[in-house]
Amino acid sequence: MAHRLILASQSPRRQQLMQQAGLEFEVIPVDPLVEEGVSSSCPPEEYVRRTSYCKAQSVAPLVDHGLIVTADTIAECDGQKIGKPLDRNDAARMLRLMSGRCHRVLTGVTLWHRPSNVTANHFDQTVLEMDTIDESMLQSYLDTGDWVGKAGAFGYQDGLDWVHIQQGSATNVVGLPMEKLAIWLREMDDAIK
Repeated sequence: MAHRLILASQSPRRQQLMQQAGLEFEVIPVDPLVEEGVSSSCPPEEYVRRTSYCKAQSVAPLVDHGLIVTADTIAECDGQKIGKPLDRNDAARMLRLMSGRCHRVLTGVTLWHRPSNVTANHFDQTVLEMDTIDESMLQSYLDTGDWVGKAGAFGYQDGLDWVHIQQGSATNVVGLPMEKLAIWLREMDDAIK
């Protein structure tokens, strides 16, 4: 890819995934208030796509040339969207909801080329199953603080032996579906030639 690549995200996990993929990129943080402009009543797939698009749209005026990559990730269980926990009690509520059940992790990814303003808006999902976690296990996990800042109150990358992927990408669960991102970057490259 010959374009300057800009990751519009403050997520250290997304940055690490892109580094592990050997991509050279710059980081421009997105104003967290951008997410508040997206209606929380829309379906989860639409929510992550819209939010990633709004993030890219907010950063585009700051970039003269290059390819902006934004993402938004949430979990969904039984029709309930599950974002990042507000606090320990909220994290406990989320984990109790998913305990012993399947849930999905959904990521919307937007690519926005500057100066052409060619955009592509994508979506990926991973289905996971969480073992039943008892109260002592739950409290032990909450004590680690590993849930802070993570959609669904857990990080798959933390090696939890009580969360299992049933279908889809592990990197999507971490916050950026790298297998599909490679394809989407090539498609964008072809679109702007």
